[in-house]
Amino acid sequence: MTLPDGLTQSAFSDLIGCRVQWVEDGVAHVALSLEPQLRNRGGKMHGGVLFSLVDISMGLACSSAHGFDQQSVTIECKINYIRAVSDGEVLCIAKVIHPGRRTLVVEADVLQGDKLVAKAQGTFAVL
Repeated sequence: MTLPDGLTQSAFSDLIGCRVQWVEDGVAHVALSLEPQLRNRGGKMHGGVLFSLVDISMGLACSSAHGFDQQSVTIECKINYIRAVSDGEVLCIAKVIHPGRRTLVVEADVLQGDKLVAKAQGTFAVL
């Protein structure tokens, strides 16, 4: 699905460098490269950046499930960090697993190549 940038990008996602790869039918793929400003004091990708990538990807998955004419917001999200990212690019794949009328439940995997970097689950409210 090709969507105008105004529907898939925000000033914040642009700020951290998110690149929307694919959005359709409750699924979103969003890539992010590790840039110097995204590193923590240990030189790894900051956990807050990974969480932001997950939240952005989940939000796009929700929008593609219920329609970009409706808005949804995060009401809860839990993440497990599995491995550090020292360089390169990560890909977040978010998928709606429950598309309710009032809330949606979404899962997300952050991958670097074939390695799982983080796993998350969130709940979004439809406004």
